[in-house]
Amino acid sequence: MIPANRKTDPFLISKIREKDMGSIFNWFEQRQNSFYTIGWMHLTDQKQMEELFYRAIKKIHQELPNYKRKSPFDIWASSIFIQVCRELSEAFQPTEPVQDVFDALQKLSEKDKEAIGVVYLMGYSFEEAAQMLNADISEIRKRLFSGIQLLKTELGYHGSQNGCPEYKLHYIDYLEKNLERPQKVDFEIHTYNCPGCQEELASFQDIMLTLKETADGVKVPGVILMNVKARIEKEESIRQKKKKKRKKIGMSFAAVFTLLLCTGFVTGTFTSLYYSWTEDNKELRTYLQNDLGERLDMEAESDGVKVKIKSVVADDVQTLVFYEIEDTAKDNRYRLNLHDGVNVENEYEIMDRTAQQRFSPPFPPADSDKNEKNIFEGKLSLLPLKDESGTIKLNINRLQKLMVDPENPGEFKPWAYEEMEFADGKWEFEIPVEKNPSSEFSLEKETEIEGLPVRFEKLTIAPTATILQYSFKNQDAEKRIEMLNLELLQAGREKLKADLYGSSFVDNPGNMEWISFQAHFAPLFGQLPEEVNVKFGSIHLAVQDDKIIELDSTQPYPQTFDYLGSTISIDKVEVGSPTKVVISNHDLNDREYESLQFHVTGQEDYENISMGMDSEGVLVDKYGKEYDPMELGYPFEEIEQPRYFQTVQSFELFNDTSGEEVIPKTLDIQGYTTTKYVDDMVKIEL
Repeated sequence: MIPANRKTDPFLISKIREKDMGSIFNWFEQRQNSFYTIGWMHLTDQKQMEELFYRAIKKIHQELPNYKRKSPFDIWASSIFIQVCRELSEAFQPTEPVQDVFDALQKLSEKDKEAIGVVYLMGYSFEEAAQMLNADISEIRKRLFSGIQLLKTELGYHGSQNGCPEYKLHYIDYLEKNLERPQKVDFEIHTYNCPGCQEELASFQDIMLTLKETADGVKVPGVILMNVKARIEKEESIRQKKKKKRKKIGMSFAAVFTLLLCTGFVTGTFTSLYYSWTEDNKELRTYLQNDLGERLDMEAESDGVKVKIKSVVADDVQTLVFYEIEDTAKDNRYRLNLHDGVNVENEYEIMDRTAQQRFSPPFPPADSDKNEKNIFEGKLSLLPLKDESGTIKLNINRLQKLMVDPENPGEFKPWAYEEMEFADGKWEFEIPVEKNPSSEFSLEKETEIEGLPVRFEKLTIAPTATILQYSFKNQDAEKRIEMLNLELLQAGREKLKADLYGSSFVDNPGNMEWISFQAHFAPLFGQLPEEVNVKFGSIHLAVQDDKIIELDSTQPYPQTFDYLGSTISIDKVEVGSPTKVVISNHDLNDREYESLQFHVTGQEDYENISMGMDSEGVLVDKYGKEYDPMELGYPFEEIEQPRYFQTVQSFELFNDTSGEEVIPKTLDIQGYTTTKYVDDMVKIEL
């Protein structure tokens, strides 16, 4: 169960707020037993439990921009976890006969099951459960009561249904010590003289204790979080951020201004030329030249720092706010941090909160001519509008200072979590916005990659982004797709590269066979195409390839064995509580696998062994050059065809039944993961 003190580490929250998915995983890992317990009420298949943890982490990662601290982080995140539980359980109908508490819980209604799970399995109070499940406290009491009533029947308490109706609803409050003293005295006097209430109250108490003991006894099989972590680490590796180099461009046009001004009025190209001269941000300039958005130049100043809203471009995908911040008193540069100090006051009224929040890296425009030491230009991606137009009430009370890289004084460190500094103030804007139309195409194109089916489902061409939705199907038990990345989308002469930060998971609860993603590309301006060509980039596969390695404790370590043409070393087997095992392979030449998926069996018939794992690794480009992914500032965007190889995998074995030492017998390799780069091109007619 979750400990009584559930306060989340503020540094971890800071990392989470910066969309660090690894930190979200760590937060889950600290509470894994509690979440596993609530998930096991909905699902009874380990693969589905793995998918549950993975999807919940992804969902929280995507929903972070909507977290406004109106409720504690753990309650907000737990409510999302429960939402994902519901979605996955819709396609799962248990067929096995009732055998234990979890089987009995499957028989409850969704509302009763969730109330019991949150209160008795996760350990939340009635007040917290009400907040999490969007209900009032009296409703939570009713759900708990009706749920326990049904559990009595399912668990065989058939002779304990004779309590008095007027006292039944007091059972739970009495056992939880929540009754006021007058009610408590009256209840105890009545129960003392009523055998029916005595018997039923005892059954309630027995079930509540059983639920709490069940929660305390649940341990997560190590392989579940190990597999989830492997999937998360792969995604994090492609999201590594790097510092962008700044470049300045000079714009010399004064000598020809008069001639072109006259020509522009005659030919009708003045608007395009005007913005090409007067707007130094190339991205914003392109929007303005295509009549998407208009100049606003709204300003607010606080403590010598000016914030200017330059323009807004909105569509069904997002609302882009282009801004400029100038420190008029000192040589500081600040940016807007959507997760700290920026708030849309009327977000619930005017914005579509069902949409997916986009992420904009905190880099200045590379072509900006205002990369001065006291000015920063940036953009903020907000949710799209519900209606065709509206007024955004944007309140800013904090700006994040950009930290200068001491090794490169001309550059700053956008991901400097440990040393973040802020400037407090008050900047308020009421921004008028009109939403630009988008075009959407339903697609019916299927193909295969590495022998596995892939289909393209939808193409959205919006002013701020081009989005392609695709799915892959893992029907081959010997091989499955973990991640599929697209490289570019071509429409006529336009070649749009996939956004490194834009790939996103799409919930598809109605179809468990297909896993859906969206790839984001740059905007496509001009006439709509009749066809597009899509080029694949890489595919991350999990391949089943079993091999059992005997662990011989009578021989000294290290010991070696061969797998897929590689020699793997068992560096250490240290029996204890826990037992520690370390394996490694630092030879990366022609290595087929990137990481291994395995478990360990014991010499004794242990009832339950759990496994915690840690790993080290390197990133390798197509030429064999190695990079340390833990080193900030490594040039990820410049690496050609990167692959992440685990070089050391260490794990600890726990005997969850008796707590005694685990003596390992075999290392059972189930398979491995690998990344393949492909250049398949698929033509799609619109």
